[in-house]
Amino acid sequence: MSPNQFGKNGWTPHRIGNLKGKIFVVTGTTSGTGFEATKILLSKGAKVVMLNRNPKKAIETVNALQIEIGDHIDVVHITMDLSIQASVKKAANEVLNTISKIDALICNAVIAQVPNQTLTVDGWESQMGINYFGNWTLQALLFPLIEKSKGRIVTVGSMGYDMGIKTIKFDDLNWDNDYTPNHAYSQSKLAQIMSIYELQDRLMEAGKTDVKAYACHPGASRTNLIKTSGSLMMRFLFYLMTPLTQSAKKGAYPQLMCATEEDLDEKGFYGPTGRNNWTGPVGAHKIEPHAKDIAVAKRLWELSEKETGVVWNI
Repeated sequence: MSPNQFGKNGWTPHRIGNLKGKIFVVTGTTSGTGFEATKILLSKGAKVVMLNRNPKKAIETVNALQIEIGDHIDVVHITMDLSIQASVKKAANEVLNTISKIDALICNAVIAQVPNQTLTVDGWESQMGINYFGNWTLQALLFPLIEKSKGRIVTVGSMGYDMGIKTIKFDDLNWDNDYTPNHAYSQSKLAQIMSIYELQDRLMEAGKTDVKAYACHPGASRTNLIKTSGSLMMRFLFYLMTPLTQSAKKGAYPQLMCATEEDLDEKGFYGPTGRNNWTGPVGAHKIEPHAKDIAVAKRLWELSEKETGVVWNI
């Protein structure tokens, strides 16, 4: 393995300078890595726009952040449910109308290991609908503000991208046949990651290299993710794995790095670099070739435009 470009301790938030004047939009901030990332960004002077589906929890989160950091923090909340395209479009419109720029959009919210096939109101398998199509639409609609500030899009993927069928099941995207929680989750995370590398290529072709797009993952971090959407068995298995995991705060480091670090190579895949990429110093590490399959990524992009009715203005 090549040496970590940030040294033996890897990337840490100590590298983040003063963020006063910067605006970050972050999804899924009421707990876990999204909460920790928001807290660190605010502590560095940034403004954070939180996108969450539960307004009550969001208000509680703002209160908790004010108690911990101070009343001076600049944080606002907009309600958005990634599982409903209409909600994503409404929230995106509110963001476009209330803030002047986006220095980084951090797509952190996710569901995982849904025990039985469940469809969103828009007709997609829930993990694909939320983790992929929800983020696809949000990124596309907010792109003008990101482009305006020569900003970044950060997708928080997962090492789960490499645990399923290792491609997109175009002939049965919703897993009407042979649904398993893991395969459906894996496909959704692979789709997220593939679309970032495809976006990089499209930005390059359009000569818009000022906008950066990054893919990262949190490793094995102690969050409420499996508790929220996983089966009892998955919750039990994750409990047994607890000694091998890291804190949610450390799990937030890769997304923070991708949102703030200067001159970071877009072609990399970022996360913990220790054993199995579960924990350890944060930096770039290997990504399997199937995540950068150009033909599959192009087909996925075109399918996404058709499915969502949303076209990127690149």
